[in-house]
Amino acid sequence: QVHLVESGGGLVQAGGSLRLSCAASGRIATINAMGWYRQAPGKQRELVAVFTTLPSTNYADSVKGRFTISRDNAENTVHLQMNSLKPEDTAVYYCFANTAGSSYWGQGTQVTVSS
Repeated sequence: QVHLVESGGGLVQAGGSLRLSCAASGRIATINAMGWYRQAPGKQRELVAVFTTLPSTNYADSVKGRFTISRDNAENTVHLQMNSLKPEDTAVYYCFANTAGSSYWGQGTQVTVSS
């Protein structure tokens, strides 16, 4: 079992930055990928960024060049640095972790970007 806790969301003006963090606990040695989804009101859930143990990273086109995902193994934490934020980035951001057999999700953290 893996437990995930997100933090770092908040309210920021367009052009500003936020850093999201996702702390993992439990059977963290079984995790082979971690990342972030987001879901805005009335919108479909969107995969934002993924960090795998290969290792590799992937980003949605909408955030490429603005967001950076990284993993701190010592802290069992994945970070999402979000720069040049736009109002369309407003959403609830959910951290996820994949193992060979299961997927785990955090409770979400709200990111609101004002225009």
